Amino acid sequence: MTLILGIESSCDETAASLVRDDRTIVAHALAGQEERHRPFGGVVPEIAARAHAEYAAPLVEQVMKEAQIGPNDIDAIAATAGPGLIGGVMVGLVTGKALAMAWDKPLIAVNHLEGHALSPRLADDSVEFPYLLLLVSGGHSQLLRVNGVGDYNRLATTIDDAAGEAFDKSAKILGLGFPGGPAVEASAKLGDASKVDLPRPLLGAKEPHFSFAGLKSAVVRVHESGQHAVQDIAASFQSAVVDCLEDRIEYSLARIEPINTLVVAGGVASNSAIRAMLLNLTQRHDMRFTAPPPWLCTDNAAMIAWAGIERFAAGLTDGLDFAAKPRWPLDNDAAPARGAGVKA
Repeated sequence: MTLILGIESSCDETAASLVRDDRTIVAHALAGQEERHRPFGGVVPEIAARAHAEYAAPLVEQVMKEAQIGPNDIDAIAATAGPGLIGGVMVGLVTGKALAMAWDKPLIAVNHLEGHALSPRLADDSVEFPYLLLLVSGGHSQLLRVNGVGDYNRLATTIDDAAGEAFDKSAKILGLGFPGGPAVEASAKLGDASKVDLPRPLLGAKEPHFSFAGLKSAVVRVHESGQHAVQDIAASFQSAVVDCLEDRIEYSLARIEPINTLVVAGGVASNSAIRAMLLNLTQRHDMRFTAPPPWLCTDNAAMIAWAGIERFAAGLTDGLDFAAKPRWPLDNDAAPARGAGVKA
């Protein structure tokens, strides 16, 4: 069996994992940085990069020890090479390169987004290509047709803020703490979305893309008015995000050839209200809906190792001169979307 060591360091979580091609996660270790970033209400790139440098090697040592294996038992090293905060990406990629060189193993430079895109196939061996992927995270909101390993058609992206970024910024505005996504979701469960009227950007628009910057700005204005409870604002914000995602998916489904499966991945995919909407939507369209468990939706090394396994099986490895990429679209041929803040 193929055994891959995966390393993840694209944002504020350092992780290492050993995964076999039979989908067994042999060992997994993760070091978060929430306490380091909480005073700033968001991720500070310099702090994140220093933490990755501190954690990376010990986490690799930890998973190797837990699995009771040595370098000879590993077939290749898979490391996130982008996109993400470039300082952190460089730390993880350099760690992967050093191990590949020292252990004489192939290097697989993994696109972090491909890690998310293929993670449903790690969680469920019945997920076959092609499928429709909703990728929602702190840096990305995209809808993609996943045709196979390395083969993606981007149907929609965000023209400004990603959904996860809007969650984090709204949490900061409302004083709910960090990380913002879980904080907003918890607060929303105590609120009434009908009490606050917030916009639904691009709802019904004759273009496929997402937009969340205006919604975030509306949260600022409503909160500063002092007329509404924080829980009600949080509930309305979450409801607006759900409505926008649903509308944009419906737009794309009406314009592509029928597809049988919808999957969701990325940190925001752990939100229960979004998952409930997606389940309802797929039932209406007679589609299958599947999602990785919540821990596999957030940044982790198991999905990087699995992407490495899929690429390794396809004969795709990389040289030690592979450069880290702060931006790295899955579909290089996608038509440009309007907006200076487009997240590729």
